[in-house]
Amino acid sequence: MESHPPSSPGPAHEAVLLREVIDLLSPGAGEVILDCTAGDGGHAAALGRALGEIGTVIVCDLDAGCLAQAAGAVRGAVAPGVNVVEINANYAEAPRRLVDLGLAANLVIADLGFSSRQMDDAERGFSIRRDGPLDMRYCPSGPTAADYVNTLPAGELEDILRDLGEERKARAIVSKILAAREEQPIQTTGELAAIVRAVVAPFGRNRTHKIDPATRTFQALRIAVNDELGNLDALLSAVTRQAAQRASGASGGWLAAGARVGVISFHSLEDRRVKQAYSTVAGRGCGRLLTKKPVEASAEEVARNPRSRSAKLRVLEFIS
Repeated sequence: MESHPPSSPGPAHEAVLLREVIDLLSPGAGEVILDCTAGDGGHAAALGRALGEIGTVIVCDLDAGCLAQAAGAVRGAVAPGVNVVEINANYAEAPRRLVDLGLAANLVIADLGFSSRQMDDAERGFSIRRDGPLDMRYCPSGPTAADYVNTLPAGELEDILRDLGEERKARAIVSKILAAREEQPIQTTGELAAIVRAVVAPFGRNRTHKIDPATRTFQALRIAVNDELGNLDALLSAVTRQAAQRASGASGGWLAAGARVGVISFHSLEDRRVKQAYSTVAGRGCGRLLTKKPVEASAEEVARNPRSRSAKLRVLEFIS
């Protein structure tokens, strides 16, 4: 499969809530770690280093460039006796892949944010401020954001912006998009951002918005193009089923007895799903919540890494 090469170096990507992830997941010698969304490898490397001399770190990422970066970072951080396994796949496939490998994870981390490496590469089409092809795919297969914008009926586009971006002016934005694509296809991030800004409000110095008015539209399209909520639902369903299996005393599966599963979300649509799934597991007596409320970044971390501002970490521990 064709893959995106790693982008040119930009500002270093900092793993969010790193200290909290290590404290709550508490890796031990000989354990198996699964990083579902390896990115640049920050969480996996730090957790793997905490394993000591032995153990296994599994890095999973749909983006082949990110996977290579993460695997290299982990191998450079862990002891020689720690095994590093690479899975080039969507994290929704991780449970099946672990079963195929004969591995059961003791701890899991899934950081649902996308990598700064992806954002900084204009050719990937994620950035509002860096003009490039309107792509937004984590891997180079399937329809792009340009395909969605230029071919979907008005009602479907409006639903995407309203439901996935929580954009209150979805109807007006879609109307503007339809008028623009009548003239010519919308092909770049700059073109789409300009269309949205013209509807919502001006942006910049002394303007109404502190964040770009196109942010919600871009978020909605990215989520739709990559089926992010569907993949999260699949992962959480697999966690819920495995928790029940472990609580019943059954063996086998992709998560070990007493497994700890952490998810870092960045908007309410994700966090709501994680909260509901974890509450279900705890309510059935199959696990306990290690975070009664989501853990958020400290003021110091937010000042150092603004990307952490909206991050929320929830951790569940299986009752084996």
